[in-house]
Order: sequence, then structure tokens, then C-alpha cells
Amino acid sequence: MRFLRAASALTAAVALSLSGVGAASATDPASRAPLPVPYSFLTGAAMAAGQPGAELPGANDWGCRPSPAKPRPVVLVHGTAGGAVTNWATYGPLLHNEGFCVFTLTYGALPGQPWPINMLGGLSDITGVSVPQVGEFIDRVLAATGAEQVDLVGHSQGTLVSGLVAKVGRPGRVNTVASIAPLWEGAGGGMRRSLDGFPAVSDQLARIPSLAKMAPGSTVLQLLWSGGSPYAPGVTYLNVATRYDQLIVPFTSGLVPGPLTTNVVVQDGCEQDRSEHLAIASDPRAADFVLNALDPATPRVPRCEAIAPYLGPVPSLPGS
Repeated sequence: MRFLRAASALTAAVALSLSGVGAASATDPASRAPLPVPYSFLTGAAMAAGQPGAELPGANDWGCRPSPAKPRPVVLVHGTAGGAVTNWATYGPLLHNEGFCVFTLTYGALPGQPWPINMLGGLSDITGVSVPQVGEFIDRVLAATGAEQVDLVGHSQGTLVSGLVAKVGRPGRVNTVASIAPLWEGAGGGMRRSLDGFPAVSDQLARIPSLAKMAPGSTVLQLLWSGGSPYAPGVTYLNVATRYDQLIVPFTSGLVPGPLTTNVVVQDGCEQDRSEHLAIASDPRAADFVLNALDPATPRVPRCEAIAPYLGPVPSLPGS
């Protein structure tokens, strides 16, 4: 009988562990050691290229339990050809250090591809593949953390996916959508124009299911705008854009007014910030606006630093 009770307890413990909700492994966010926070978008690519199966520092601790001060886990939703690691080198450790339970996934990867192609997410059909995958991931996060809602931080295509999840995929399960380089009115022709000198590459990209669905007037945009607005009732939105966005054209595509919406251009009040579509995803100024949206009870003054396109913060010269 003692053996049967022990076996039963072991089976239950294994099941809880596999589901990510085992109480014995619960993590208090305040007890975690801080992690270094890089502010270069290229750091994520270097991290992911180092080895297959690389994990994002600070993210996907399935034993993390949100604190009363920060009761909602944060899910990071990457952009086109991004991934769980490549897109979020800044936000994984940053949100970890700020006391959030933070989670990330690679969604919308093309099936059957070898490494490293299988690390490129956001390529599959948006409504048929990506939105359901992110919705199911949110279900898993809520079950593991015991929270009732999540906050979403999206970049580029990830803003559309986040918006669709909040509005039609998991209505009522999302409290805040913080969007970096959003495209609520579509991406325009920025990507195609940037590849005009590379017709072979441009033709290959045209075959990627997600790309045409980000153009103005697409079926995805029509679904998002059902009811006359891209926003879900009761959800708080932050939109952070850059004037130098080379892919979201015009950059104002993501600055749609709404009742619970804050629109920000990172260059307003900080002209030395030259971040473009990629660098803005690791921009310290953009990150401070995001933190203010996720934790409005402890507002901070957004930093203003010299940011180089693609590379990130410009090192200060000695004596400057």
C-alpha cells in the first residue's frame, strides 16, 4: 500500500511538472538574480546562431508566479522572420529584472525546415496558423501562472498577431498590448521597395504566406478592423513608432487613436535616437515606454540616448 501511495504521488508530481504548474517549483520574481540587459537587436541573432535550441535569458520560467504588484505575465510576440530568442534579447532579461513573469515563443515557422530556417517565425498564414499558436501559448501561460490575463509585447507583425489575439483569438484574456513598430493600417510597400535591387529575393518573399496579409486592405487587416477599429474593447494599447522605419511605410500606420491608447514616436523629444525597424525592438527609450505601459503604478522618465540604425546605442567618447 505504501508503494502504491508513493507511486501515485510520483505520477502526480511528474504530471504537474510536465504541465508547468507544479507548486514545488514556484518562483518568486523578487528572489531572482538580475541579468545583464543588452540593447542591441543583433545580440538576439548572435545568441540564437550560437547553438540550436538556445533559450532567451530571463524567459519561460514555468514556475514563475506573478506578484501582487505585477499580477499579469508578459508574452513576447516577435516579428516576421523573428523568433523567441532573436527578437527579444533586450526584453527577456529586462522584464525579468523588473519582476515580471515573462514568456516567449516562436510562432508561424514553416513546417519541415532544418535548423536554422526552422527558427524563423512569422512566415506562415497569420489567421490560420500564427494567431491560434499564440492563443494556445497564452492558454498554457495562464494555466501555469494562475493568472487571469496576460499582457502582450509585440514587434512588427507581432503587433498584428497580438491585436488579433486580443480582439478575436482570446478576448478577455489580454489586458495590455504594447506594440513596437506597429502596422494597424498595414505595412505599405516598404519591404518590397527595400528589395527592389534584389528581384530574386523579392520574388521568394512574395511566396511567404504572411507577407501579403500585412498589406493595406488584406483580409487580415479587414478582420482586425471589424467594427471600425483595430482595438479590442477594454484593452489598453501602447504604440511606439520610429520616423526612420524602413518597412512600415508610412510609420504613422501604427499610430491609430483609440480610447485606451497611447501613441509615441521615439524621436519626439529625442532627436539623436535614429532607431529604425529593427533597432527600435532593443531601443532603451522604447523599452521605458513599454515598461510604463506594463507597470503604470511606477512611471519612469524614458531615457534619451544616441541610437544608431541597426546597431543600437552609440558608445560615448572619452571625455564627452
